[in-house]
Amino acid sequence: PRVLNYQFNGPEEVGARTAHIRGHFMARGGVETACWDLQARMKNEPLWKTIGGGARREIPCGVSIGIQDSVEQLLGKIETELAAGYQRIKMKIKPGWDVDVVRRVREKFPQIKLMVDANSAYTLADRNHLQKLDEFYLMMMEQPLAHDDIIDHAELQSALETPICLDECIRTPHHAEQAIRLRAGRIINIKLGRVGGFAAAKRVHDTCMANDIPVWCGGMLESGIGRAHNIALSTLRDFVLPGDVSSSKRYWARDITCPAIEVSPAGTITVSDRPGFGYEIDTDFLNSVTARLETVT
Repeated sequence: PRVLNYQFNGPEEVGARTAHIRGHFMARGGVETACWDLQARMKNEPLWKTIGGGARREIPCGVSIGIQDSVEQLLGKIETELAAGYQRIKMKIKPGWDVDVVRRVREKFPQIKLMVDANSAYTLADRNHLQKLDEFYLMMMEQPLAHDDIIDHAELQSALETPICLDECIRTPHHAEQAIRLRAGRIINIKLGRVGGFAAAKRVHDTCMANDIPVWCGGMLESGIGRAHNIALSTLRDFVLPGDVSSSKRYWARDITCPAIEVSPAGTITVSDRPGFGYEIDTDFLNSVTARLETVT
């Protein structure tokens, strides 16, 4: 209702119209990103151009692997993903599934780009234990502490050689500014849904780039529509690290967009030049799996 029947000069104004709403970043971002797509289609240009991207035409892709039942199963999954071309492996860790498991992975794959994601599984009391991960020359350790913490991450980062990547605690451009000022991490993961759309994501990106903080695009189990928006976002200049943008078939037997998003043998996705987000919606299939339809007026 805040955007219906309201005249905007451009999609960058949509986020400001809903800025007074606390939280609900995904809902606000869904509306805002759709407006950017609409603007791109009205200009008959690809979404990446509308948002000011285009720094690269091939998006480097990484993959995320969760906690497995055994180390052998984890090693097998990593081998499968590397064979598919993915350039970076992210493995989840937690207390009891961390140092020894990472050691096994490094022994088998000494040269791969490897990072770990703790999903807030640790506290500052674990700093000495987390220091043991420094020997494995990891790309980064993602969000080891609480999902809403910045200050403790700064203290932990000062004790680690491994770069900390901040994820869940960066929900606004202001959070990014605070984290950089406190030196809470050396890398930031940007997710469109988490920050509420392209305008906020671009502000986080620009702040990071101005402070020499590399960024990458995180994934949130998107369908083809969200995945296509992530591809566009990843063409901005400071997205220099492989993101969690993977092929459609990795999560969906059949996606709601066509053609399906594919990762090349080199571990990249080619950016589409079609207008808007670059893919067609498979309307017949979408209708066949729709459980509920709601119209907002």
